[in-house]
Amino acid sequence: MSRNKHKRLRPQDPKKTIIRLFGYFKYNKILFIAGLMSVILSSVAQIAANGMLSPIIDSLVLHQDTGMFKKYLLIMVGLVLTISIGQYLGSLLMARLAQRTIHKIREDMFSHMERLPISFFDSRTHGELMSTFTNDVDMLNQSLEQSVSQVTISIVSVAGTFIMMLILSPILTLVVVGMLIVMLSATRYVGKRSARNFRNQQAALADMNGYIEEMMSGQKVVKVFNYEARAIEKFNGKNEELRKSSTRAATYGVMLMPIMGNLSFVLYALISMFGAFLVMGGRMTIGNIASFLQYTRTISRPITQVSNQLNTLFAALAGAERIFNILDEEPEEDRGDVRLIRDEENGDYWKVPKASGEYERVPLRGHITLKNVDFGYVEGQKVLKDINIYAKPGQKIALVGSTGAGKTTITNLINRFYEINEGTILYDGIDIRRINKHDLRSTMSIVLQDVHLFEGTIADNIRYGRLDATDEEVIVAAKLANAHYFIKNLPDGYNTYLTADGGNLSQGERQLLSIARAAVANPTILILDEATSSIDTRTEKLIGRGMDKLMEGRTVFVIAHRLSTIRDADAIMVLEEGRIIERGSHEELMKLKGRYYDLNTGKIELE
Repeated sequence: MSRNKHKRLRPQDPKKTIIRLFGYFKYNKILFIAGLMSVILSSVAQIAANGMLSPIIDSLVLHQDTGMFKKYLLIMVGLVLTISIGQYLGSLLMARLAQRTIHKIREDMFSHMERLPISFFDSRTHGELMSTFTNDVDMLNQSLEQSVSQVTISIVSVAGTFIMMLILSPILTLVVVGMLIVMLSATRYVGKRSARNFRNQQAALADMNGYIEEMMSGQKVVKVFNYEARAIEKFNGKNEELRKSSTRAATYGVMLMPIMGNLSFVLYALISMFGAFLVMGGRMTIGNIASFLQYTRTISRPITQVSNQLNTLFAALAGAERIFNILDEEPEEDRGDVRLIRDEENGDYWKVPKASGEYERVPLRGHITLKNVDFGYVEGQKVLKDINIYAKPGQKIALVGSTGAGKTTITNLINRFYEINEGTILYDGIDIRRINKHDLRSTMSIVLQDVHLFEGTIADNIRYGRLDATDEEVIVAAKLANAHYFIKNLPDGYNTYLTADGGNLSQGERQLLSIARAAVANPTILILDEATSSIDTRTEKLIGRGMDKLMEGRTVFVIAHRLSTIRDADAIMVLEEGRIIERGSHEELMKLKGRYYDLNTGKIELE
């Protein structure tokens, strides 16, 4: 977590982020152009309306011509209506553009994250990712709705106003330029510090959200180990860090408006004073001064408004950077050219391309071979060392060892959640790296110790193993896992609606549904990772009978802490510190009187 957090605090490239962000407007070009033209039209009309003050005032003061006054007044009314319509359409179109842009960004984020490797999720907390999906996206949405039109108005207003000011009085324009340099310098000084502190704030917020998510999902552990006080203390520390970074960000954020406001008043006073001297010298009319003063307000107002929004802009940029960091993550690589062909008549087979351009048909059986496999999650730190395993269809291979010995890692390599560093893994004699990942995983089912169920009906959760499974197949799978009995006794049976993670079921019932989900997939390879750890002994025996049917003809890998569940395994691999130190059947290993014997007789216990 800390590595990711510090990475966020490095200076980013705002220009690159803005360009990339505006690149999303290409998906709604018409909306963007129409909104932009409306905003530009209202800005030009505003400049023209300010300029009309001069002939309106002079027509009465100098010429005393009411006809001319009425004509200019009608023109002014037309300009005001144009301003109102342009601003309304501009705001409406830009708001719709922002919503569609955010919709596309959310879509890109979710679809991209679904293609990322398991290693990406293993290195980040759920709270951190949720913070990006909610806080950062919402902040970006807010900024896009307001800032795009505001920046456009500012650019057009400043450019047009500056030209009109030069026409009216080059001398007074120099005074304005001098004050603008002072105002921009103040904006740059405060803005640079504000940007840094808002990045800190967003990172601190993600850190705290990650911790809250972790604590909320682990409340049972917190309670049973009396960790409440420590959890509160740690949360208070993170909350205090967020308060400090937010205070610093807010301090610089609110500082700009009074600074810019006061400098604007100073500029207004200077123009009034110097303008009065020019009027007395006959070099300007009262109408010219009135228009020039209005232009002075116009040219400083955009700067003040943008400065006032800098806190939102910087927070949005920080959020956009985090979003693009996720989108820049490399998706899960898959160069597999071997595809699985489903053939109900002749049996499923692997379609293996040959150098000659032809294809070889290799029947899908479930032979798994690991030859001299080495692997480490971190470079230079091997978790598995020289692993050799041979598994045939119908065989039950058990993996036993202490926590961290590498049992789960082996199964992670078989389904290619991670790629091996050295050695070879063969599936039906084919290098597993050549097999398309989607096709590879479609032949496997996994039952994990930590069951994850989705909101929906029980039938839907079982069918998650194979989406086209019929109701009859769902029931057969449930019976196989001995889940049918408790399901049919529920008020709505298979249509019983489950809350998130099946919170309205017991741990054992959730595990039974997980096994039923694996069964309905009709896998060639079945991986059971502590699958019966949450089930009582009686239920375990019931499942055992169903599991025997499920395992018939399949290659099965079992990771178990309950050694009683693997006595019938064809081969038991005892791992320690990433190496297989013993292998054989239960009887063979008991005769060996080594590590496995000690575990069974209670001389040592699994950690």
